[in-house]
Amino acid sequence: MGTRRLRLLSANIQAGSSTRGYHDYVARSWSHVLPAGNKRGSLDAIADLAGRHDIVGLQEADPGSLRSGFTNQTHYLAERAGFAYWTHQPNRRVGGVASSANGLLSRLEPTLVEDHSLPGRVKGRGVLVARFNDGEQALTIAIAHLSLGAQSRLAQVSFIAELLAGHPNAVLMGDFNCDPHRPEMQPLYRQTGLQPPAECVPTFPSWKPQRAIDHMLVTPSLAIASMRAVPAAQSDHLALSVELDVPEAAVR
Repeated sequence: MGTRRLRLLSANIQAGSSTRGYHDYVARSWSHVLPAGNKRGSLDAIADLAGRHDIVGLQEADPGSLRSGFTNQTHYLAERAGFAYWTHQPNRRVGGVASSANGLLSRLEPTLVEDHSLPGRVKGRGVLVARFNDGEQALTIAIAHLSLGAQSRLAQVSFIAELLAGHPNAVLMGDFNCDPHRPEMQPLYRQTGLQPPAECVPTFPSWKPQRAIDHMLVTPSLAIASMRAVPAAQSDHLALSVELDVPEAAVR
């Protein structure tokens, strides 16, 4: 059976805001709720990066609130980078002026897209799931942004494990807010074919990466040819760029 190489990207884009050091969380906190700053320039840089990939998973993409100038950032990136297919999953709202979403950009046409709310102590997180063929062998990609708290992450990981159980060609990407070997991640590895990465790539903070909290987990049927961390404009997270060999039967 032949394989097809796809380039995947997972990026927490921080709604196009700029964070170049811990001091910016205070000094530039206004940029997280107001439409000021060079967010459009940051989005254009992210579009350039995204455009070199086949499938992109976004976290913290503003779906059109005050801070983005009412721009749906997933849609903007899709048009700017030339993706034929896109969808988004609005979830958290911040103080009535900011909102956040998971997003999907794809050059391949999904056959099914689902969005699910995730459990947790504080509501407002979700997982976006796309399938790229029919049948149980279909490539299934899930995009999630997990909670900061371990107990909430455990509930969220258990929910995602139920969704992805029985899918042999699966990818889970996103901002997990933890190391992939943490105890709360274990239900995922027990109940699905997903496995922790052979190598953890530090992605946070972007200006001095020390923590591996952004991940792309795959099942054994999918071979990772390369994985590297790359800047996502001025986001406080580096993005993960992965070359993945996928069975031809898994995609249209």
